[in-house]
Amino acid sequence: MSVIKKINKLSQNEFVKIFANIFENASWIAENTYNNRPFKDFEDLSQIMINLFSNTTKENQLTILRNHPDLADKTKIGSLTIDSKKEQSNAGLDQCSEKEFNEFKNLNDKYKKKFGFPFIYAVKGKEKKEILSNFRQRSLNDINVEFIEAKKQVKTIASLRLNEINKKWKKFFL
Repeated sequence: MSVIKKINKLSQNEFVKIFANIFENASWIAENTYNNRPFKDFEDLSQIMINLFSNTTKENQLTILRNHPDLADKTKIGSLTIDSKKEQSNAGLDQCSEKEFNEFKNLNDKYKKKFGFPFIYAVKGKEKKEILSNFRQRSLNDINVEFIEAKKQVKTIASLRLNEINKKWKKFFL
């Protein structure tokens, strides 16, 4: 049986458990995606999820943005979602020097004060130096430019998380 046929046969609880954190702490997207079954293929499922985020209200989008953790916040590393912890850890953000942790903390504080949500960046495959450079640069944006960029980054993170699930399921079922 193909991966998508298996996914289409999941109960709502099973489906939501698997896809609940594609968008940080926004299981309602998984719940609404489930209601669009059957999916033609995994790309169809992915596109439905991305579109639900893209087409929801600005307030819902802001809630999702605000659900994202600060990058390299050593006081909260233990409380990150499994996905966020893995992504930040793979980028080395859990192993910053004291100087790097302090710079991230200062940037996080200034950014949230300016924009009203945390800095969001798809860190997979990135190194600390690149992340810090991007952080410094984007902190200079105006609110409209940064809101658009933050939504773009959220969609990139969601796509990366969906690709991970797809790879796991293919390996398991094929």
